[in-house]
Amino acid sequence: MAEARQRIRIGDLLVTKGMITEAQLEQALAEQKLSGRKLGRTLVELGYVDENAMLTLLSTQLKIPFVELKQFRFDRALIQTLPETQARRFRVMPLKEDANGILLGMADPTDIFSLDELQRIFKKPLHPAVVREAELLDVLDIAYSHQDQIATLAEELDTELEETAIDLADVVTDAGQEEAPVVKLLLHIFEDAINAKASDIHIEPDETVLRIRLRIDGVLTEQVMNERRIAGALVVRLKLMSGLNISEKRLPQDGRFNLKVKRRSIDVRMSTMPVQFGESVVMRLIDHSDGVRSLEDVGMPPDLLKTFRNLILRPNGLILVTGPTGSGKTTTLYGALGELNTPDKKIITVEDPVEFQLPRISQVQLHEKIGLTFERVLRATLRQDPDILLVGEIRDSSSAEIALRAAMTGHLVLSTLHTNDAVSSALRLIDMGVDPYLVAASVKAIVAQRLVRRVCESCVAPYEPNANERQLVAMGQRRFKVESISLKKGLGCPHCFNTGYRGRIGVFELLEVNNAMADALRDNNVRAFNEVVHSDPKFKNLMFSALEYALQGVTTLEEVMRVSAQVEDEPPESELIPEGDSTAESDGLELL
Repeated sequence: MAEARQRIRIGDLLVTKGMITEAQLEQALAEQKLSGRKLGRTLVELGYVDENAMLTLLSTQLKIPFVELKQFRFDRALIQTLPETQARRFRVMPLKEDANGILLGMADPTDIFSLDELQRIFKKPLHPAVVREAELLDVLDIAYSHQDQIATLAEELDTELEETAIDLADVVTDAGQEEAPVVKLLLHIFEDAINAKASDIHIEPDETVLRIRLRIDGVLTEQVMNERRIAGALVVRLKLMSGLNISEKRLPQDGRFNLKVKRRSIDVRMSTMPVQFGESVVMRLIDHSDGVRSLEDVGMPPDLLKTFRNLILRPNGLILVTGPTGSGKTTTLYGALGELNTPDKKIITVEDPVEFQLPRISQVQLHEKIGLTFERVLRATLRQDPDILLVGEIRDSSSAEIALRAAMTGHLVLSTLHTNDAVSSALRLIDMGVDPYLVAASVKAIVAQRLVRRVCESCVAPYEPNANERQLVAMGQRRFKVESISLKKGLGCPHCFNTGYRGRIGVFELLEVNNAMADALRDNNVRAFNEVVHSDPKFKNLMFSALEYALQGVTTLEEVMRVSAQVEDEPPESELIPEGDSTAESDGLELL
């Protein structure tokens, strides 16, 4: 078997099978010398061969299994029998161990050198299986999380603080920073957060313990440590990294810093707040490595995306994107800016803070301490002859009025607003004290969005709804005129940290303001506005957007109800369309 594997060279095999040409192989080999990556990975990245086709060919030729890691229940303890450095170097992980030996998942099972090295480590018969490299790296990130090391370093730091009589600031800022326990501890915390794709890190001192919590897919996961005293050391070090005042512990402070974690550029926004047992720290992690997402990647369904694109091409008017913090509003707006950013358009953004740096766009960072406020900057931007203006957030009546007047005088204005849904957003502007006529004349469309969690593909199972959920399902079936449904739920596995969910998907509602809606706004008639909106057959609220995904098995009914609970306005009876009504047309939403 070993000799048969030695005779197989992946490049020659692909050429023989007609999957690539000799010229493509030569170019891939040249690229491989520069990048140092495996030849198979290089061929896939260059687009010369489909990864699934290549791995299937290797599986057949070598007579070894092709394992789908997304559906594989891995054993974290077994994986950790192989040191992390070797696992990442050889792109390999132990999948299963029995009396016959160890089944090894390998990105390149033709690599005989790696197999020889691994044989010396395991000293047992090895049986290769082929796996996708990207999936393997994801599993390694999960399996080699640093929870144990974090606990050990916390104990070490606690002991150091106990034994030294010097000032706390000296402990965390001494010469050997890279070796200091506090620096190692923070490094492991950040690495675990990045590997888990966490959006926030919370460091919270309690009376007797220290809690470190990561927000993953919108939900917090917790690690509790008994060494509460180390919280002060962590806060001091983080304040130094953010350029904050380490002696000020009585007032909240905000700062930011950038760090490199596993070749990824992470922008960290830090907020401190004095609490009963010390200072609480929350850090928002923004990964700049992937750049700005396009509108296709934002997650809008095709029909809604087409309408939204038509709206942002209008020469004037206000388009609002609404939702709570962390719902993806800024991602949607930056996706729109990416399409609008052409040489013939002057675009100015007013943000606090600037999320991403975009070429050709004039981006203004607010600085209220020196008087650079929303109101002052907005007035100045109108003298800069912009075609398109992005206002990071409409906060008060003054900024709202300036943005609306700009929209009414020949500018396209994009902005965000913190409201529950699209319907309440226009009314919120009036509540701020803006003239209803100005709102009616300027607001052209409102997009409300949320992020719901996806069912984990590795532990997905059919789900039988209870009595209350069956009513929700029946409502969705009437609305979308579907008979066959596929309700799913995750059972919990190592891939999803036993939550049953992995990843998120956006749900949206788009309200395009027509003449009847504008008339109701102009008259400040809330009831009439609601009735006109919900009588529009094209309008689909957030609950139904999420429910359609649940009926397709993408998310769960539990997530639908979570979204529904966030939306205060219940759909009127007219929206619960009976069977046979011609307005109840399916929106044809495709899986993303």
